[in-house]
Amino acid sequence: MMKLSAIVPLWALLSLTQQAAPREKCSCDLSLEEKAFPHDKLQTVEGNATECKTHVTPEKALELESLLLGLEKRLTQLHNDMTILENEDDGELYGVLSLFIIENEMVEIRQLMNKLNRTTLEYQVLTADTVQQLEDLKTEMTKLEKFDTMEVMKGRKVNRHLKIALQTCKSGVNVTAVPTQEPYGTCERGPLRNVTGPVVNTQGEFSGNYPYGAWGRDPKPEVGKDRWYWVVPLTSSQYANYVRFYSSLSALIIGVSNPESRMHNSGGGPDDEDGEWLEEEDGEELLQWRGPGNIQISPSNPASNTIQGPNNVLYGGALYYNCYNQDAVCRFNLTTKTVTNVKLPKGTRYNSKSNFCHLENCFLFTDLDLITDESGVWVVYTTTQALGNLVLSKVEETEPPSLGKTWTTSVYKQSVSNTFMACGVLYATRYINTNMEEVFYSFDTTTGMENFKVGIFINKVSPNIYSLNYSPVDQMLYVYSDAKMVSYKALFG
Repeated sequence: MMKLSAIVPLWALLSLTQQAAPREKCSCDLSLEEKAFPHDKLQTVEGNATECKTHVTPEKALELESLLLGLEKRLTQLHNDMTILENEDDGELYGVLSLFIIENEMVEIRQLMNKLNRTTLEYQVLTADTVQQLEDLKTEMTKLEKFDTMEVMKGRKVNRHLKIALQTCKSGVNVTAVPTQEPYGTCERGPLRNVTGPVVNTQGEFSGNYPYGAWGRDPKPEVGKDRWYWVVPLTSSQYANYVRFYSSLSALIIGVSNPESRMHNSGGGPDDEDGEWLEEEDGEELLQWRGPGNIQISPSNPASNTIQGPNNVLYGGALYYNCYNQDAVCRFNLTTKTVTNVKLPKGTRYNSKSNFCHLENCFLFTDLDLITDESGVWVVYTTTQALGNLVLSKVEETEPPSLGKTWTTSVYKQSVSNTFMACGVLYATRYINTNMEEVFYSFDTTTGMENFKVGIFINKVSPNIYSLNYSPVDQMLYVYSDAKMVSYKALFG
């Protein structure tokens, strides 16, 4: 009975299984309304953009500018040689040598013009091609943006605009940002806006015998010497061993070097045979010596303490200059007649290995440029580590002198013709032509900001500026240019 009862449920289960309807199969269709993203087109756009960046570079514009400057100098030289040729005319014949020189110059000018025409044509074609490529890239990118159905790119653009607006808002709230370091100098006058002049243009007493040199005023004069002017004429493009003083600007212009040093008459003057004793009006024994105001640094030239190069300055009763044959700054104390120095960093270029230059010429032994402003003395140079770019260091008034904070700029030293400081800002000039120099660059030591588009022009009286320095006493720029002492007014604010 028990076995029979177990068999019956099994039979019933088998019967129910056989009667159940088979399960239906489930399937679904997936249809993509979106088109597949064209990755190949995106790669093409990226390739075209990279190729465009390769073909259009800042160096191409610099090449064209260099050719134009070169042509301008050649034409000026040709005009000068033609003037010489006209002066050699004897009525029928001309100087054969001058004709030969002019013929060669005209050939070179023709070659330069042909190269300039070819380069200009190439740039016109390049510009047209670049404009077309940019239009094509813009069109392709517009098409590709249509695949962004989730509006990811649109959202990123909105976020970018919001970030800019937020940053602008923050800048408006925090107008007076705290500087990261104590600013040098006094900049209440504002930034340099213009340079006018020349105010003074004189050869003084030397009548063009010393084409290289420097001159100016002491920004921190000793008592009783606030109106003095100093001149360092170089006996060649390289050396000088004395500094000459004048009691006023008029004394310098007419060539009377008499700083009026007072002393008791003991039978001789201050080491100068050309001077004379002038008796005081009251007849007292105390007399006044009037004579050439030379103060000698070294008895021979050159010597270890000789001045090397034209870029030297006077500050606080001491002359700062490039020590002869050394990568160091020398300081000659006018009172004690002693020389101390400070070595510049390892790798500093000196001995005319990294001069100030322009397109076709470099100024010998201008590796180091000593300059002054409201805060003191600075030195401009370059090193191998800086890859030839301008390096600026503060020269501290310690004994011996020492180097303070140092900055490395991104302007190449040999693309610069001179430098000067004003209110803690370094300014660099470049040669435009024989009549014009441009202040094209500035570096703010407080913020570290650089500006390559200063765009201030200086009218020159001679082609070459060998030394250039700013005096905060009268806000003047003092220039020594081809034996001429020239000054300009610096305008701020």
